[in-house]
Amino acid sequence: MKKIIIAGIIGLFLVSGVMSATLAGYKDIKTKTSNSIEKTFYFSEPEISRDGKYLVVSGNGMNSFMMEGYPILPYKTEIFKFPAGTKINVEFSTGNINKIKIDNKVKPYPFFTKALTTGRILIEEGDIYSEERFPDNFVDYRILAGIYNGERCLILSVFLHPYIYEINENSIIYTDKINLRISYDGNPLPAETSTYDFLIISPDAWLDELSTFKQHKESKGIKTIVVGLSEVYAHPSAVHGRDDAEKVKYFIKNAIEEWGIKYVMLVGGRQGGIFNERWLMPVRYTNLDDRSGWETGYLSDLYFADIYKYENGSIAFEDWDSNGNGIYAEWKGMKKDKLDLVPDVYVGRLACRSKMELKIVIEKIIKYESENQAGKEWFKKMVVVAGDTFPYETDPYFDGEVSTEKALEYMSGFEGLKLYTSTGTLSKADDIINAVSNGCGFLNFEGHGNPMSWATHPPYDESTWIGIDVTQFPQFSNKDMYPVCVIGGCHNSQFNVSIFNLLKIKQLYETYYKSEWSPGCFGEWIVRKIDGGAIASIGCTGLGYGLVGDYNKDGIPDCIQGLGGWIDIEFFRLYGQEKRSILGEIHSQAIANYVANFPVMKNEIDCKTVQEWTLLGDPTLKIGGYS
Repeated sequence: MKKIIIAGIIGLFLVSGVMSATLAGYKDIKTKTSNSIEKTFYFSEPEISRDGKYLVVSGNGMNSFMMEGYPILPYKTEIFKFPAGTKINVEFSTGNINKIKIDNKVKPYPFFTKALTTGRILIEEGDIYSEERFPDNFVDYRILAGIYNGERCLILSVFLHPYIYEINENSIIYTDKINLRISYDGNPLPAETSTYDFLIISPDAWLDELSTFKQHKESKGIKTIVVGLSEVYAHPSAVHGRDDAEKVKYFIKNAIEEWGIKYVMLVGGRQGGIFNERWLMPVRYTNLDDRSGWETGYLSDLYFADIYKYENGSIAFEDWDSNGNGIYAEWKGMKKDKLDLVPDVYVGRLACRSKMELKIVIEKIIKYESENQAGKEWFKKMVVVAGDTFPYETDPYFDGEVSTEKALEYMSGFEGLKLYTSTGTLSKADDIINAVSNGCGFLNFEGHGNPMSWATHPPYDESTWIGIDVTQFPQFSNKDMYPVCVIGGCHNSQFNVSIFNLLKIKQLYETYYKSEWSPGCFGEWIVRKIDGGAIASIGCTGLGYGLVGDYNKDGIPDCIQGLGGWIDIEFFRLYGQEKRSILGEIHSQAIANYVANFPVMKNEIDCKTVQEWTLLGDPTLKIGGYS
């Protein structure tokens, strides 16, 4: 998780002669008489240690760049919030700059993936080692637009790099001080109207099925409007859309500005199609090539949540096509769209493929929210299912188990039921079925996956797989005791799979091998299970990635410090520690926190981590129900 600065960095916050020990935020800034913020950070000399033929650079209490093939170097993030409509300028200066000549190269972070356990970890220098230095400067920053801690605002995310690796000269230059000066100006945008809170977009033929759901939401004080796709496409905003997905996105933008909505639920999944998929509700595929050889794009509902960006001092529509070539969310070699990625609305999807499936899910949600589930004994249980995700002999950590242990730490008041391969409590699918059938408020898988199944390994045994697949879901018997399910693994929420994919004869082997012939993916199937399963799920639509070992040598397992492990754990931190209880808000805030704290526009794997992390469920769901 994000680490706390204990020593080596001291922050002094100076604004108009007033000292503050708090992080700069909207409520602080709007009371200032001066339009500038100054903050000074002090750094100690880097700690350099030998690790085989490489060197590891450390800084007390700092995060580390852990990007495949890049030098592992410490950095610190600082986050500020400003009212939407503010113009922001960032300047910095440094203190003394010193140079340390080193006799070996700085260690690169290894290459790996969660796609297959059999893919060995490679300590390999990436293309960056042919450059002069990394990073380029002592300070880097991004200005983002989105909802952050419940407020629609601008987020200034500053990355401080006190230690720079001069690759050609094989030396470390470092500064003992960075002075940050932020100037801001402009008037906050007018207050939003709040005609509606919740927008539901549905196929026209399903509008009647959603009338009861709408009444239920309004009975809980959530002002709700249900709109059919024909109305979306006929709206004046649709003229700006280049395809159906962009028309939906423009309609959401209009709904924010005209009605003040904060929640959006997209209703509908895939309905057949062979060479051209047919969708009941539009989707957006990214065009990010993660160089895995597995996929060059994947589904991303974050596209429908990320409505705005900060551009040239103003708020603009975020079309995910910054280079204007018509290829959305592009990242392949030098071709890369610059994306905001912070949600502006809380988006979830009911990826139902029929009215019957929709009826099942709606009835589960209404029943769940109509009672105080949080006050019942079964709800105070959290089932975690994990093992040794990457069973390497040199790695002392059982990654999945470490990640779920960390998640449990944040869930105060919950009894943790640990199904672990290392203890023998996870040895077969029945262990999972029995635990879930007894009821639990939360369910967390951390391991490997595909659209049909989830599995993991016993310690140091990559040939043995233990898990569960969708054909076993009918055995779940936890009626009216439904958990929120967070799934760590590849493709478990890849909701574009279809049995019709078997008709792609030329791709039959690939379709079968990748389990893309399932009538539904793991994440949607567990939600639509009658009288059992989950109330909602969160998981990856593409390859899931995780960190292993302790390559930055800070004594903390890397698996909880970035990528899928970090964001899954962050969901439970926000619920357990910050006491947030609305599902979509927790999901979106975890994404926003990741975007603000990690180099999502420098590393395509960090970018993919947030793009693919999809909520299949009601974003307004009150976790634990209403009292």
